[in-house]
Amino acid sequence: MTGPDLLIDHFLPHPHFELVRTAIVDAPVKETYAAARELDFTDVRGGIVSVAGWVRTLPERRHNRRHGPPRRPTRLTPDDLDADSEWVLLGDRPGSEFALGVAGKFWKPVIPWRRVEADDFAGFGEPGYGKIVMAVAVLPYGPHRTLLTVHTRVAMTDPESWLKFRRYWRVARPAIGSVHTALVRTVAANARQRALAAYARTDQD
Repeated sequence: MTGPDLLIDHFLPHPHFELVRTAIVDAPVKETYAAARELDFTDVRGGIVSVAGWVRTLPERRHNRRHGPPRRPTRLTPDDLDADSEWVLLGDRPGSEFALGVAGKFWKPVIPWRRVEADDFAGFGEPGYGKIVMAVAVLPYGPHRTLLTVHTRVAMTDPESWLKFRRYWRVARPAIGSVHTALVRTVAANARQRALAAYARTDQD
């Protein structure tokens, strides 16, 4: 018996490095997915790293060298990333999962990032680069709760890049893990708020 096909398996099936965080959320799937899909990364705080900083400043470093620091947005959702950065919304299965991806030489102090569209992402293999996919998935966990998963995979396009990234990963992994933990907690809290608001509306009706 095989499990369901996942977006992250389609776009990056054979990772060299990965991180997974899960949580049981006290909210139904509908509210949990909406909380994740509409997440404003600028609201996520916690651990040792700002999630908005981690997600947003990576592709901005190249922009800053050419044009100076951009205006900080008041919102930074997955759709904003897809529209205004090298990150691409690779796929979206409403109510179930979505995935974001980007390519780059992300072990370098100043990172050359590369936007790779969804149709080309799985097959992208230009030497000297790595690929990241961050996927968020929700599954029912009983009648009123949700199993939330935030899953990041990284793969290199050649052995030399793998060696360089492995050194970077040893140092950066705790910070990236902290980012994932903060992200999961924020989505869970937002989902509970949505669920409470939905129950309140139902009671009023």
